[in-house]
Amino acid sequence: MYKLCVFAGTTEGRKLVEFLSGQPVQVTACVATEYGETLLKEADNLTISAKRLTQEEMEQLFAAEKFDCVIDATHPYAPVVTENIAAACRNSGIEYLRLLRESSRVPEDAVFVNDVEGAVAYLNTTQGNILLTTGSKELSRYAEIDGFEQRVYARVLPMEDSLRACQRVGLAPAHILALQGPFSPEMNAAMLRSVSAKYLVTKLTGHAGGLEEKVAAARETGVTLVVIGCPPQREGVGFSEVVTLLCERYGLAWRPRVFVVGIGPGSVNGMTEETCRAIRQADCLVGAKRMLEGMAVGCQATHNAIAPADISEFILTHREYQIFTVIMSGDTGFFSGTKKLLPMLKDCQVQVLPGLSSMSCLCARLGTSYEDVVPVSVHGRDRDIVPDVLRNRRVFALVGGENGMAVLCRRLTEAGLGDVKVSVGEHLGYEDERITVGTAEGLAQGSYHSLSVALIEHNHPYIVTHGLPDDVFQRGSASDGAVVPMTKSEVRAVCLSKLRLTEDAVCWDVGAGTGSVAIEMALQATKGHVYAIEKKDDAVKLMAENRKKLFVDNMTIVSGFAPDACYNLPTPTHVFIGGSSGNLREIIALATEKNPRVRIVATAIALETVAELTAIAGESAFAESEIVSLSVARDRKAGSYHLMTGQNPIYIFTFQT
Repeated sequence: MYKLCVFAGTTEGRKLVEFLSGQPVQVTACVATEYGETLLKEADNLTISAKRLTQEEMEQLFAAEKFDCVIDATHPYAPVVTENIAAACRNSGIEYLRLLRESSRVPEDAVFVNDVEGAVAYLNTTQGNILLTTGSKELSRYAEIDGFEQRVYARVLPMEDSLRACQRVGLAPAHILALQGPFSPEMNAAMLRSVSAKYLVTKLTGHAGGLEEKVAAARETGVTLVVIGCPPQREGVGFSEVVTLLCERYGLAWRPRVFVVGIGPGSVNGMTEETCRAIRQADCLVGAKRMLEGMAVGCQATHNAIAPADISEFILTHREYQIFTVIMSGDTGFFSGTKKLLPMLKDCQVQVLPGLSSMSCLCARLGTSYEDVVPVSVHGRDRDIVPDVLRNRRVFALVGGENGMAVLCRRLTEAGLGDVKVSVGEHLGYEDERITVGTAEGLAQGSYHSLSVALIEHNHPYIVTHGLPDDVFQRGSASDGAVVPMTKSEVRAVCLSKLRLTEDAVCWDVGAGTGSVAIEMALQATKGHVYAIEKKDDAVKLMAENRKKLFVDNMTIVSGFAPDACYNLPTPTHVFIGGSSGNLREIIALATEKNPRVRIVATAIALETVAELTAIAGESAFAESEIVSLSVARDRKAGSYHLMTGQNPIYIFTFQT
């Protein structure tokens, strides 16, 4: 097993040790103090050395452990330690790798100095209190500041060595802030105000050292920021490059932790504590810009991405972060990009945290349950809401687009549903939240936010049994008044029963005619799709009118001859053959080739067709083969009497392997 040594004196060093914990390598982490040891999490493959090492002691350690590589992640302001580690590696014949801290730009309104002496010289030209955030090691050098004991406040680690250093230079207890970071901009600002500071002294520590949080606090409080430049560093690479190199060389697996969280409507008050914690602890937040602006803590790293592919690519290529939190609006399981994102993160440690859905929020505002509500999204989708409203008493709709809610209400009104009750929710969870209740017709001229939601309620009973009355369908030809053939209601009902459709069925209706069977297929397979194949142009036009009249949106009309018109269609689960133009065998052969388990129902009136289907039933290896002869008689009025008139007998064939 490979053996690695990490001098982990910085945030980056601790992150690297955490990454290596649990990997198939032995790790020795060297820190200067027992306090540094407490910041590292225990692991079976981790040994911690908690003391300052001289170059000689380093060489002794290297000789005893025979490390494959030593990674120097010490502080950039500790150049002597870096040179000792490099020299010890050189003398021991061990590879040395320097992990560089991410650099930060000095703010334009800050005072930049090269070293402590430069900071002291500048501060001696000023008046007012000073907050030092440069640690305790160099406090004695700041004692040259005029009025040091009265003006200077030192923020140091809560350790005995740090407190003794403060006492040695004469700082009173009231001038010592013994605290452990990290510090948010708000905490920094509070400290500056508490000591009435006019100046904040810091090193050029980069993001990991909290420089951005100090910059933000200084600007908020009007304090002058004094930045001490970083001494020249040895050549090295950043965190991401170090991790990539170690993975490639030692067969390690980089598996970042990824939280995918739902933030509800968007207000912090509507988020769970678990979600808030995942946001706070993230190294980087990923999501839409409008959500990141309200969620980022202090100067937390963020990345603006919406598409699942863009989110996953960023996570998998930015190894400088170990914990990502992906922010999703609403609930992660409710019309969320989470569904597409999760398969792309299979190599990560992923935890999904739910949030309040807009549906639950709106129903709560309305004081109603949502256990019987059917959710639908028309946000970014070309979907007609009418069929959903016709089929369900209560529908929840996610609506998007420029004034999309008004467009939805106008569509309902055009379809004869102008009297349905619509409750519109805008900015749910925010101070400017608005709930508007009315009829579709009454709300059609209103103005609404581009991302709105609605609860649509009506009392129109929807017939769920198949076998619609024949007069529901138009049959007259648009050109010459000829009647297009149609499977009658009673026959249609039996055929649909024999098909045994599922709600997600993919259906072919070959020789669709008026589309009566295809339309009823589509009404039954609400989550599936129907392809209606028809060769006659007049029938195709008539079918389109019937589809529009009955608000069927999961049906595609295919103009052409079968089976040629079927080759590029999706694989069917169910096939109905009402007309074949002499190509029965070819149509059945294509359907069974595409799906050996396809269920086929075919009708025949002519005896020749009956004979052909009977032959196919005998020749083919169908596990199920059934023939039904159906005779239907309908009443007709003859004077003051009603007589029964027989219709053409029809044969219904059912096949399935």
